[in-house]
Amino acid sequence: MLKYFPFDQDEYDMPMNARAGIGQLIEVDEQDYMSELALKDEILASDSRYYFQCRPEAEALAWETIALLLPDMARHYPEQFELHQEGNCWTWTNRLLKTTTRFERNVSHSLPLHPLDWIGRQVQEDLILMAEEPDGDTICVGGHLCFPASWCLDDKMGQSFLRIHEDIPQFLERIGRPADLMMRRLKAGRPTGRVNWTVSSTDRFNLAPALQHEWVTSRRGITAKNAGDRCFLRIKRQTFSRLPETRGVLFTIRTYRNPISEVVADPERLRRFTAVVKGIPRATREYKGMAAFADALVDYLETLCRENSGAPSSTLPGNRAEKPLEFKRESVMGNIGYSTTNATLWEPMPIDAPDMLEG
Repeated sequence: MLKYFPFDQDEYDMPMNARAGIGQLIEVDEQDYMSELALKDEILASDSRYYFQCRPEAEALAWETIALLLPDMARHYPEQFELHQEGNCWTWTNRLLKTTTRFERNVSHSLPLHPLDWIGRQVQEDLILMAEEPDGDTICVGGHLCFPASWCLDDKMGQSFLRIHEDIPQFLERIGRPADLMMRRLKAGRPTGRVNWTVSSTDRFNLAPALQHEWVTSRRGITAKNAGDRCFLRIKRQTFSRLPETRGVLFTIRTYRNPISEVVADPERLRRFTAVVKGIPRATREYKGMAAFADALVDYLETLCRENSGAPSSTLPGNRAEKPLEFKRESVMGNIGYSTTNATLWEPMPIDAPDMLEG
């Protein structure tokens, strides 16, 4: 089932779209809860340091995360979770995991794991901790990141909010300043949320750079005929909460994936999604890892649009109506050939190292 459809206009854009009044911080999908938490356990067992890091000075933020999330989960999902507090002694009952944990707040040895590691195994979200600097900036000081989309904690620890996002095409120019101001102006008890998205060639949760060799090949062989089943809309529901005692920020990321064929089953969503995908700039396609299959995806979507409008389905939009141009592409390796394809389709595109190694 499609949880979110994050497109409210007929063109590609990079809106901040942060909103207050987001409801619960943690979303629990009972059908997938056990399998996703089991996957987290498996991922952490493979390399715990790669997927979980927390600086010593960030332990207080981790305890505040527990103090923030457990009451929120018990309040919104009382049939699945229960929390009892007697002074500093807390009892947490997780009926989905069939566990009861008794601990003393801010006493690390009272928990079976590090506080951030423990709470990260109670939720389907990834959790990132940001500490506030004297100048009001925030830096990454901890994370429980099992379901990343082509990034890892090693690359982000110790970096500021803007530095973390500086490689995203157009981010600094378009929404860098308002996003930074949002982080600085967050108030305790008034969390903010947004929905982000990308298109992936795999439905696997863990797209960590260290495992790129396992999933990068999924970008190959996608055509206008199979793109609906081979490509997935990857949604990230993000929340930002100010931690009142430490003044840090908790950043949660809940990941959903749906095959594109399911996303565009509704004709109006098909029309809008097609317009958005067609407008994604080349640099953004490359950053999102879509460059290898974006044209095939557009062809698939346009074919569906044509069929919905009653046009013959045999005419693929990949056979562009524009007058073909003879185009010669230059390369660092010399002239690599001629094409009658529209010249606007030829632009430099970086090749991932695994692709180069595999030919």
